[in-house]
Amino acid sequence: MAELLAMSVAATIRIQKADFDVAREIAALSEGRTDVGAVVSFTGICRGTEGSEPIAALTLEHYPGMAEAEIKRHADVAIARWPLQGLTIVHRFGRIVPGENIVLVVTASSHRQAAFEAAEFLMDYLKTNAPFWKQEESARGKSWIEAQSQDDAAAPRWTKS
Repeated sequence: MAELLAMSVAATIRIQKADFDVAREIAALSEGRTDVGAVVSFTGICRGTEGSEPIAALTLEHYPGMAEAEIKRHADVAIARWPLQGLTIVHRFGRIVPGENIVLVVTASSHRQAAFEAAEFLMDYLKTNAPFWKQEESARGKSWIEAQSQDDAAAPRWTKS
């Protein structure tokens, strides 16, 4: 677990095997804060199907240390780019079955637009470039999942020109 303080904005980044409680994470980020006017959260949940194919589970792997450093780097970009009061990123690894949480991004700001944009930026990064590898289990067996073209197409919108 990495607890970070960048430009006096509290950021929490955790990569863990255990599930997380979305409400508890939101409460921890905003508790006692009167400067927070908006909290945006995104929770990624394991689907039970891919197209019409049932999925038994996903197994997520990561490179410890590198994954946290890469996520921190992007969290620092979000903190520098938007007026945030805090952010939390929790990403799970290991075997995850349909209906279970995979990832959580929570952003807090004085105003909703910054919170929404920062959360979208972080999720686009996590879907396209975070150092995680996904293996899908189905009736056909196990297979590694490639990046989705729609995720790759969304990421460039955050590049400053």
